[in-house]
Amino acid sequence: MKSTVLKTIRVILALLIFIPLLLYFCDFANIFPQPLHGLAHIQVVPAVLAGSVGILIFLFLLTFLFGRVYCSVICPLGILQDIIAWLTRRGKKKNKKRRWFAYSKPQTILRYSLLALCVAFLIFGITVPLLYLDPYSNFGRISVNLFRPVVMEGNNLLNWVALKFNNYNFYQVTIYTITSLSLAISIIALLVVGVMALLRGRLFCNTICPVGSLLGLISKFSVFRITLDHSKCTSCGLCEKSCKSQCIGSKEKAVDNSRCVACFNCLDRCKTNGIKYQFAYRKNNVPAVQHERETVSVPIISEAPQHPFHGMGRRSFLLASAGAMATLPLIPAWAKKGEIVDVTKLTPITPPGSKSLAHFKKHCTACHLCITHCPQQILKPAGFNFGLDYAFKPHLVFYEMAFCNFECTVCSEICPNGAIKKLTSEEKSVTQVGIARFVKEDCVVYTDRTSCGACSEHCPTRAVKMEPFEGALTLPHVYDELCIGCGGCESICPVRPVKAINIQAVEVHQVAEKEKEEKQKEVDQDSLDFGF
Repeated sequence: MKSTVLKTIRVILALLIFIPLLLYFCDFANIFPQPLHGLAHIQVVPAVLAGSVGILIFLFLLTFLFGRVYCSVICPLGILQDIIAWLTRRGKKKNKKRRWFAYSKPQTILRYSLLALCVAFLIFGITVPLLYLDPYSNFGRISVNLFRPVVMEGNNLLNWVALKFNNYNFYQVTIYTITSLSLAISIIALLVVGVMALLRGRLFCNTICPVGSLLGLISKFSVFRITLDHSKCTSCGLCEKSCKSQCIGSKEKAVDNSRCVACFNCLDRCKTNGIKYQFAYRKNNVPAVQHERETVSVPIISEAPQHPFHGMGRRSFLLASAGAMATLPLIPAWAKKGEIVDVTKLTPITPPGSKSLAHFKKHCTACHLCITHCPQQILKPAGFNFGLDYAFKPHLVFYEMAFCNFECTVCSEICPNGAIKKLTSEEKSVTQVGIARFVKEDCVVYTDRTSCGACSEHCPTRAVKMEPFEGALTLPHVYDELCIGCGGCESICPVRPVKAINIQAVEVHQVAEKEKEEKQKEVDQDSLDFGF
């Protein structure tokens, strides 16, 4: 009964975190409560990058007390793997052809080498390894680039059906924020994680994921953990077969708690009450936890019954990785097809609140949460045109859509990594992320000798002003000190294919000046003489 209750509680808590977070990533209409972004702030990598010491202490303490419950309850990518394994079911019980898990040797060198690589790069302010390995960021990209479009197309289908019945509760939506590259990399990530989950359970979590490796160092010494009672265990192997972490050796009666994610599946399968989740440091407790070196060296483990995927750990991982890496060179070529590249944008325009290009590159891991919730849909994932360290990260694009709303601070409020610092409306209105550059030779006023002035009319800071050109014609003039780089002028410019006025990035954000209001001349009322 206790084992069932534990597993039920774990599943309920996992769904209470996973479903709202998934819906928040897929929320194209911004109808879900804004505080839901707090679920992204309790992830390990965002907390590290944002310097959220309190959250990190809580997560590490949680792991020390109860083991790697973070991986099975809080981490969205971990829960997604469980859902994939559950939906595909590992065979049928009736014909007894069910494919089970089996104990596998820990890939100790690989897992801790990847963790050390991420830590070493992070010390020098480089987030490239985390860009590809962070479970939260991968989940974000998968949700935004794969699941969200499905939700949007579902909405469009409902809209089409509703219109047939003269129902106007829905409206047509268009996907603007997905590029071929971001779609391709999300598909690859889902395939790699999905195949690993299907064939080897939590192989990704216990081999590639740096968060899993970090928490694994703590969970070795957790207060409550899975233990085997040697007096009751019959080495039947049921717990080993149900262990998706492949960390239970039933023959040798050992558990590698550095890989255990506290899913409690083994407790449900045991028929003799020989496996328990309990306090591990009480007196006379039979030690069931062994160091990886000791567990691996026991020869009887290698004699455990084989199943179709047993023994494929390193080989399957290397093949999957090689396949993914072999696909990467093809992605840029695919992304270029049919995609307009603005060659005038040599430096990405980072969101207001990101402080500088260097700060943004150091903290952003491209989870795409800000892309989803940008009201104007002007944040788009970059390709490799800004370098490998900026791949998939958001940048401002004004050409296709609107401009950055003068007082909008949504992206700064929801960023969990600290890549975009929170701004007030007043601060946002003077934050200079770029400066408008005007090319006279491309302007319709110069080429067609016709009046325009659209850029000046749409400038919220009055940084673009029309000045005399020829006769009654006027040309735009940009006052750099007033411009905040919102893109109002660029988005409205009618010139195609290259705009006559466009925003060029400011690598270190500045504070723009406000236009000085002209003071009305004070008149001495006593000096006025109206003749009476």
